[in-house]
Amino acid sequence: MTRLLGQLEEERRKLNELGKKSLEQGIPLFENEAVQAQSRKVDEWIVQWLQRKSGREHQMR
Repeated sequence: MTRLLGQLEEERRKLNELGKKSLEQGIPLFENEAVQAQSRKVDEWIVQWLQRKSGREHQMR
């Protein structure tokens, strides 16, 4: 679970950096395909993390 959280944080960091560069260039985030692709990647990591977290909580009951 720790590895998954670390990867999630790394992907979020990448998203923030892409977003910052996009805004500095005057490109709206919704028009920047790289930002949108990274955002979807972060969403996928969040879903994985929530599924594993949910599974572990269910096992503890």
